[in-house]
Amino acid sequence: MTPKVLVSDKLSETAVQIFRDRGIEVDFEPNLGKDKEKLLAVISQYDGLVVRSATKATEKIINAANNLKVIGRAGIGVDNIDRVAASKKGVIVMNTPFGNMITTAEHAIAMMFAVARQIPEASASTHAGKWEKSKFMGVELTGKTLGVIGAGNIGSIVCERAVALKMKVAAYDPFLSEDRAEKLGIEKVALDVLLERADFISLHVPKTEQTTNIINAEAIAKMRPGVRIINCARGGLVDEKALALALKSGHVAGAAFDVFETEPATKSPLFNLPNVVCTPHLGAATTEAQENVAIQVAEQMSNYLLTGAVSNALNMPSVTAEEAKVMGPWLKLVGFLGAFIGQMTDEPIKAINILYDGAVSSMNLEALNCGVVAGIMKSGNPDVNMVSAPVIALERGIQISTTNQNKSGVFDAYVKVTVVTSKRERSVAGTVFSDRKPRFIQIKGINIDAEIGGHMLYTTNTDVPGIIGLLGSIMGQNDVNIANFTLGRADAGGEAIALLNVDEAIKDNVLADLSATGKFSQVSRLEFDVS
Repeated sequence: MTPKVLVSDKLSETAVQIFRDRGIEVDFEPNLGKDKEKLLAVISQYDGLVVRSATKATEKIINAANNLKVIGRAGIGVDNIDRVAASKKGVIVMNTPFGNMITTAEHAIAMMFAVARQIPEASASTHAGKWEKSKFMGVELTGKTLGVIGAGNIGSIVCERAVALKMKVAAYDPFLSEDRAEKLGIEKVALDVLLERADFISLHVPKTEQTTNIINAEAIAKMRPGVRIINCARGGLVDEKALALALKSGHVAGAAFDVFETEPATKSPLFNLPNVVCTPHLGAATTEAQENVAIQVAEQMSNYLLTGAVSNALNMPSVTAEEAKVMGPWLKLVGFLGAFIGQMTDEPIKAINILYDGAVSSMNLEALNCGVVAGIMKSGNPDVNMVSAPVIALERGIQISTTNQNKSGVFDAYVKVTVVTSKRERSVAGTVFSDRKPRFIQIKGINIDAEIGGHMLYTTNTDVPGIIGLLGSIMGQNDVNIANFTLGRADAGGEAIALLNVDEAIKDNVLADLSATGKFSQVSRLEFDVS
């Protein structure tokens, strides 16, 4: 049966023609995505759905899509797609991670120029016939310090462009290595140092729990007077109300925003303030970028629908159908191993060392390596996938090494991941038992046997009496239900660890209560995608 694809957002005609040329039936309905009820009524007819940002592929729509096999996002961000619902439904979610990097970086640079010279206001004034030459006194970029928050794909391009403009560039990025910073010609700094030093600040990080309102009233107070702030990344990285107050007081001299807390942005505290440049999420809005991502998504989806080949998938690795049958549980395992280390590591990673022992050493190690790296990187960038993660790691100067060996212990096969930073080495190992469920079997060299759940608590302590009771009582006092409790220790009286599998995410007050006891050297909340 001929596959059928719906394009529910605006897309290049070239991309639409790719589907047709490959023998795929395609319905091009660029305004359909804005009508949720109409989309819901027809989605069951299609094997593939192509979206940009207007279409919201919600759980309700995905659950109604009984024939849907793949959703393709022509762009990077997939905030408009419910990936959990798609995974549960068996629907692959693809994106195009590299198609609009240059375009978005260029828009950030353009916005920096615009706010430095008050170009939009000066243009509006001149169009009105006012000729207010003395009113619009700007500042040069040359010699100024640009603080870049997030030096990944897009941020690093902004850094390169700023260096070419003879700006001093200071970057904050926990995953940026010193070697990578040196190659870019920039200085790697702590966030507080960046805030204190920068004349301009440009954000290039995804929106996560850690980055939401990373620029708030407290952060603004640390900035030098006259700073200008640019956000072309994600809405919600900046507290708009706090920024508006700082703009009104004059502490912040200007701002340029392409993204907002609520979109479409029909109102914002930033609107109608002097020297605030606003654009309607135009970061990827160039002819070249839209053509690139459209062609890429059409080719990826066509390949999958016709041959089963998977590329740039966010919820499925790039492996053949034959490999997937055998490797499925192991791919989940390496993702969990990576996610564990990624959530536990907040300093720059220098190297990732992966050991494959026994039967797993003969599998598709490239795919498994990608799964490990993606698991690590996702803690800081949820949009990373198995294709883009190794590229990002390479750009950041992270060395990845693989060792495979014959069975060396009691397990038929296991994987051990070690991450090296300037401060420490951190390792975790796991295996897949006959029930095909991944398990942690070693952390920091301490043997354990822990099932992996969606919400977990990890603690370390000196092996002394009373720790188990203390953990249990604090959990009970905070109404936290323990599903599974695993312990391990190096030796009597030495270092001990505990892994608790709980029903709901651990709240901050629980972590605070545990830390306040003084009995634990480390208390960490862990989240794993077990769908």
